[in-house]
Amino acid sequence: MSLKYQVVPVTSFSQNCSIVWCDETMKGVVIDPGGDVKQLEMLIQELGVTVERLVLTHGHLDHVGGTEPLARALGDIEIVGPHKADNFWLQGLEGQSQMFGFPLTEAFEPNQWLDDGDNVTFGEQTLNVIHTPGHTPGHVVLFSEEAKLAFVGDVLFNGAIGRTDFPQGDFNTLITSIKEKLWPLGNDVRFVPGHGPESTFGYERKTNPFVADEMPMF
Repeated sequence: MSLKYQVVPVTSFSQNCSIVWCDETMKGVVIDPGGDVKQLEMLIQELGVTVERLVLTHGHLDHVGGTEPLARALGDIEIVGPHKADNFWLQGLEGQSQMFGFPLTEAFEPNQWLDDGDNVTFGEQTLNVIHTPGHTPGHVVLFSEEAKLAFVGDVLFNGAIGRTDFPQGDFNTLITSIKEKLWPLGNDVRFVPGHGPESTFGYERKTNPFVADEMPMF
């Protein structure tokens, strides 16, 4: 049994939405359904995945814009995450959608907020929830220990880090989240960022100008 995933760039921001599933049970989740709901629906059907819940890493529009329509389309499934510190972003979605010229997205609250140390399960798979503030105060990362795979939203990118100039963003907090919460998971952990190509924590520790360190070479 193993964890499978497919990344689908959605919206004009090319946000990486991830369909993640357990290949033994074909039960899964969708992480950050930012938009392009019809495309996501068709792909989920094509893959044969039974989506049990939608999981949000943070409250920015390009990551959550398609959440409610997709939840309805898949049979009113539950929405979980992010951490409740991002509620102000979800409550401001109408303003965000007008500002960025997106289809009107109404405010909503998830069925469940996520806290550091929580788990999201589907089939035989588990994603560990890690609270990683900095880009937004309520940002969470989802980590599969078994697959050595993390879905990191807008915390870390291949060669860059998340912006911290939005309300309640903080550069030092973000750096601390990356170095103290992500690096200990292991250099061999592969990650799917909110935008752009995948990478590994080890590669970013060696090459990312924002968070590189003096990692010993083994």
